[in-house]
Amino acid sequence: MNCAKNAPAAPQPLSNLSLESRNTFGLPAIAELAYEITSPDQLPGLMAHTLSEGGAWQVLGGGSNVVLPNMLSGTTLLMNISGREIIDSNDQFIEVAVGAGENWHDFVAWTLEHYLPGLENLALIPGTVGAAPIQNIGAYGAEVADYLDSVEAFDCKEQAFVTLSKADCHFAYRDSYFKQNPGRFIVTKVVFSLPKAWVPRLTYVDLTKQFADNASASALEIFNGVCKIRQSKLPNPKVIGNAGSFFQNPIVDTTQYQNLLALHPNLASYPDTNGTRKLAAGWLVDQCGFKGYRAGPAGVYEKQALVIVNHGGATANDILQLANTIQEKVKECFGVELQIEPSVL
Repeated sequence: MNCAKNAPAAPQPLSNLSLESRNTFGLPAIAELAYEITSPDQLPGLMAHTLSEGGAWQVLGGGSNVVLPNMLSGTTLLMNISGREIIDSNDQFIEVAVGAGENWHDFVAWTLEHYLPGLENLALIPGTVGAAPIQNIGAYGAEVADYLDSVEAFDCKEQAFVTLSKADCHFAYRDSYFKQNPGRFIVTKVVFSLPKAWVPRLTYVDLTKQFADNASASALEIFNGVCKIRQSKLPNPKVIGNAGSFFQNPIVDTTQYQNLLALHPNLASYPDTNGTRKLAAGWLVDQCGFKGYRAGPAGVYEKQALVIVNHGGATANDILQLANTIQEKVKECFGVELQIEPSVL
């Protein structure tokens, strides 16, 4: 791991740094003051100074799940802590420690290169490893919480490094203890427990269809299948700016679900815990006629209504005004409130 024991040199301040290439929406954001963080040991001194000044601060990883303003005030920490290593092994699991600045998809590919299956359903999700537990990223029937052992972070409230177990993280759908306590923790390392007794997860409808004739698919085949499905549905941020799925799938109780189903027999939904139902946000947006919709430089992707895109020249205001229009229409048509998935800084 790139977590040196010797204290590294203090990071140099970067004033008025362009973040256009550091957010997948490609929004023309400027960081008032930024620091490249390459080691956890840089954080105590830097954060002591930053917090004593009382100014705003934020962490930016891959910039894949954020909507950035034209000027990002205060201090921006650019998370670049690297490193991947196997740290333990027993009869049931292999533990892997990963720096928070590592690219998530590259890490998933690395696990398969080292014959460590488990994370293949989460392939091609943009962003960094450090952001994964904050959002509890998930896709195709799996969540990062399914494989996480612990998280190491700098606790800004206590001014100390802490290790949070999986139970400490209070994971829920696209939620975590980190998300519930914004501005408190800076994730520096994540430890995963990958099962030796691996079982393929093919229950998600797209994977069930793709592997209908191959129920014993290998982890690498699933990895490639997930990449193929995602690439067919979602735009490449390098080609057209976007933050992936823009709205969370809303969760409704049984009564509301039955009422909606009576009105909309084709309602797309999935079983959730405790008898609730998870509605497909993309289906709701699509039914309101937004697929391919355009509002100036911002629009909705023509292949997936869940994705808001930057056609070029969009600002945070353009993105958020379109999102608000969609939220109001879905509320009017279905009585369901959509929550934005990316963080709005």
